[in-house]
Amino acid sequence: MLKRVLIANRGEIALRIQRACRRLGIESVQVFSEADREAPYVATADHALCIGPAAAGRSYLSIDRLLLAAELTGADAVHPGYGFLSENAGFARALEQAGLVFVGPPAAAIETMGDKIAAKRAMRAAGVPCVPGGDGALPADDAACRRIAEEIGYPVIVKAAGGGGGRGMRIVHAPGALAEAVATTREEAARAFGNPALYMEKFLQAPRHVEIQVLADAHGNAVWLGERDCSLQRRHQKVVEEAPAPGIPRDLIEAVGARCAAACVGIGYRGAGTFEFLYEDGAFHFIEMNTRVQVEHPVTEMVTGIDIVAWQLRIASGLPLDFTQADIRRVGHAIECRINAEDPFTFRPCPGRIARWRPPGGPGIRVETHVESDYAVPPYYDSMIAKVIAHGADREEAMARLRAALAETRVEGIATNIPLHVAILDEPGFRRGGVGIHHLEHWLKERANG
Repeated sequence: MLKRVLIANRGEIALRIQRACRRLGIESVQVFSEADREAPYVATADHALCIGPAAAGRSYLSIDRLLLAAELTGADAVHPGYGFLSENAGFARALEQAGLVFVGPPAAAIETMGDKIAAKRAMRAAGVPCVPGGDGALPADDAACRRIAEEIGYPVIVKAAGGGGGRGMRIVHAPGALAEAVATTREEAARAFGNPALYMEKFLQAPRHVEIQVLADAHGNAVWLGERDCSLQRRHQKVVEEAPAPGIPRDLIEAVGARCAAACVGIGYRGAGTFEFLYEDGAFHFIEMNTRVQVEHPVTEMVTGIDIVAWQLRIASGLPLDFTQADIRRVGHAIECRINAEDPFTFRPCPGRIARWRPPGGPGIRVETHVESDYAVPPYYDSMIAKVIAHGADREEAMARLRAALAETRVEGIATNIPLHVAILDEPGFRRGGVGIHHLEHWLKERANG
């Protein structure tokens, strides 16, 4: 087992990793920026070290500072959490070269899945269903791009090979707009991701966002833990997640899940990962793989009883999975709300000091947070301050428990999006289940217009 793990992250995921380390008898090293010096989770770590100022580029995103911190504290491994350097192959490789264990997949696997063209090619080879479109990069010739679009059929979407988070993409509805879309996206991709390569796919009109959680060890074993529906999104950012995905045939999900697990073995993947799909008209279409733990991992943990973060640490220690696919049981339904320090109507970030924090409780309620009363939410990072997760025997019970939990939660001193979540739980489309990725934004627009 690993002895001492440096946590190269902040906020609720840092505390989540600390707790997993403590349960496994692993010492934790918490790095922090000057802005996070007073964060409660800094005090709960076994060791803590300031690595720089508030700017992420000079602290949480500085590979040199993180390597030095690991050396100074005697860490033998680094857990990147999510965001920041969690999917940076260069970081993983630098750790390996320094003799440290990266709690995640090998650098080669991160590179393969981080390049959307290479990832799509690898998934097709593994039999994972993909969005219709070519496997190669778009050529520089406009006429060749037009031929590819005509073969796929309009509308199409042009995407950056190294993109993510909703950036580096353009939807094209007609041939006359294609050349400009390609040129603009290529320039944006080169500037934002350092990689001008593009690819083209069929644009699906009203899909759902459904993802498959996997675990794979270094001994050739891989399992899938179930699916999550993450279709409630605003500007490509998830707002509410749930497991299982309502209304999708189990045999279809099981077939896709099995292919995802097999793909992990095929590409030499190790650790936790998530295959993301668009689901439309009864078919799954692979779009990307996240080679890290997801923000929404608790809903899968709630329905399976499997500690995903603890298994990341066990796998990084070289241990094999001690269960098989046949051992995995999914019980009930879980829903997660991301609580952000932001105005619930304008979505403007609202950093500041929390005068009062009272989390909810009760049967089936789980709260993941790093805040407490008198905590100052800094303006430099993501605005999420907590996740409230409800588990029930079925979806109706999970929604009822979540509604009660949100009513019980108290956050004073700053604005949060809790009122938005309360409204979402009463929205007819969400109550029915199975809405598409555009549903929330359409509803928000209608709501704003009265």
